[in-house]
Amino acid sequence: MSAVYKGDQEDWLTVCLKYLLFVFNFLFWVGGAAVLGVGIWTLVEKSDYLSLLASSTFAASAYILILAGSLVVVTGFLGCCAVIREQRSCLSVYFVCLLLVFLIELVAGVLAYVYYQRLSEELKQHLTQTMTENYAQPGKETITLAVNSLQQDFKCCGSNNSHDWMASVYISSKQAEGRVVPDSCCKTITPYYWGRRDHPSNVYKVEGGCITKLERFLADHLLVIGAVGIGVACLQLAGAALTACFIYLLYKEEEEDFGTL
Repeated sequence: MSAVYKGDQEDWLTVCLKYLLFVFNFLFWVGGAAVLGVGIWTLVEKSDYLSLLASSTFAASAYILILAGSLVVVTGFLGCCAVIREQRSCLSVYFVCLLLVFLIELVAGVLAYVYYQRLSEELKQHLTQTMTENYAQPGKETITLAVNSLQQDFKCCGSNNSHDWMASVYISSKQAEGRVVPDSCCKTITPYYWGRRDHPSNVYKVEGGCITKLERFLADHLLVIGAVGIGVACLQLAGAALTACFIYLLYKEEEEDFGTL
């Protein structure tokens, strides 16, 4: 009697775990879509500013999230098939995939957090040099466009203030045609006066300059990358634990069936 009761109890647990895994797979897909979306959004939305960063950590975090999100789509489909068929071999592959995606997303989250910690120092060390030495120079068109976008989007001028441009290679050259700041510093771009006056009525004057604006902008999005990466990674760890329990119950059932033969 106790053996029958124990068998019924294990059958009930197997059914419960099976449905729990279906629910998890749905959440897994939603989480994967979120991870993929955040990765793509980060690259598309911030692509203009990536050339201004000294390291590629920011972009690397986004690419890792895109990879992880793509794997989630495939892994989620594999998980559904494995749960329906109740095959331990398929479930084992699914379990390994979950752990792999967990590690990838954890790496993305940690990278975002580490870069967040040293973002301010990197910008202070490299942004001024990048803007003054590379703006409007041959072969540096990407940086020029990035600086113009940065100053127009954030309504700022210079890395710390508009006076930073006085040390610029571009401003010192004939190409500047008497400008004291690039045209993208101007609130209203008008003929002849473009960048030739750095008066507050004509040029953006922001406390902290573009460094402060860009730092806040990137820091906010690094927090999103880190939170999504680590959050979904924890979800996958829970799914891996459920899968391991389901595999164990199937193994026990197979043992009992073999014992009755």
